[in-house]
Amino acid sequence: MRLPGRLAAAIEVLTDVEQRKRPVSEALKAWGLNNRFAGAGDRAAIGNLVYDALRRRESLAFIMGSHAPRALVLATVIRHWGETPESLAAAFEGDSHAPEALSAAEISALSAEIEAAPEAVQADFPEWLAPSLKRAFAADLIGEGQAMAGRPSLDIRVNALKATQEKVAKSLARFSPEPTAIAPFGLTMPAGPRDARTPNVTTDEGYLKGWFEVQDQGSQIVAALAGAREGEQVLDLCAGAGGKTLALAGVMGNKGQIFAYDSDRSRLAPIYDRLKRNGVRNAQVRAPNDGALDDLVGKMDRVVVDAPCTGTGTWRRRPDTKWKLSPEVLAQRQADQAAILEEALKHLKPGGTLAYITCSILPEENDDQIAAFKAVHPELQTLDIAAAWRSVFITDIPAGLTTEGGGVLLTPHRTQTDGFYIHLLRR
Repeated sequence: MRLPGRLAAAIEVLTDVEQRKRPVSEALKAWGLNNRFAGAGDRAAIGNLVYDALRRRESLAFIMGSHAPRALVLATVIRHWGETPESLAAAFEGDSHAPEALSAAEISALSAEIEAAPEAVQADFPEWLAPSLKRAFAADLIGEGQAMAGRPSLDIRVNALKATQEKVAKSLARFSPEPTAIAPFGLTMPAGPRDARTPNVTTDEGYLKGWFEVQDQGSQIVAALAGAREGEQVLDLCAGAGGKTLALAGVMGNKGQIFAYDSDRSRLAPIYDRLKRNGVRNAQVRAPNDGALDDLVGKMDRVVVDAPCTGTGTWRRRPDTKWKLSPEVLAQRQADQAAILEEALKHLKPGGTLAYITCSILPEENDDQIAAFKAVHPELQTLDIAAAWRSVFITDIPAGLTTEGGGVLLTPHRTQTDGFYIHLLRR
């Protein structure tokens, strides 16, 4: 497919998303099944157009004066893919698959600037979140929002139980991986421009042998900051598919015991194969049932809570969720988090450490949640996160990462990672 056909396909997919209110990943998959002539490169390019348009939906709509899929796609390809009205006109001419030619009004709109637009528009986030994000980022609000509207890198965590960075880098040399800036066992492959395809590393021999896992560097950092040590008894209370369980096992050198639990049995399903492939021997999966964790009450050296949250820190990867988030969803997540923190505390022994983690950038789910929890449990003490950082990464914590409440907030703007928060408490 040539560019005009790809633009028409992206407009079709966005229209499907808008009209049927379905997730963008489902719409892209459906388009691919209905258009089997499209190759992998075509599908990647169309996906990039769709995701780029959704990442910057508000700023693109402001420029064009419209949220219509056609307006968003045309603005994306000209404002961010390096095309011009002239190059599109030449490409569209005589192409039966091309969208309609650009109108004079569209060409005029495409040269507009957004400096006079409201901050929420320039930063590409829902306007109702402006007060919350202003609290989180103050004068950096626009820069943080624009970084969150960019493309994410592909990061992997080397499994120290089976391999080294050098070994994995050699196996993936065709993708030119680079060491991550902070995470000690990480490698990263920066996102490319325009129609660049994301490396498919999960077909690599090293992945099949358990040498590495796909994991954003931010997730690697907070997993390391959780501070698990060899020989400890650790409860991973919201284990899900097991990403952080695997990271904890690597840090612990397969010594001690990790209890991986999740209240949703279906989320746990992938963990069994992942543990086996990674050579993890010190993790015990606890499936949800009555009394599944009763024998652990008051006995854990460390409880890791990767809490359910709004996922605002993953907007680069799932931009459609940015525009679906509502105050009601946020309130429900806050209630879930408060309940899970109470559950976590039940299993923590005196002197033990509770690591509270979210993939959110909202204060309501981060510092505010911890402040409310500590108000009910004055016996809890916030640990020095800067000292924890030095202990794990053997360097001082970069300026600007600590929050007023004593946690750490990672973002694409600050650390070139997804958005993650972590706070350490001692009982």
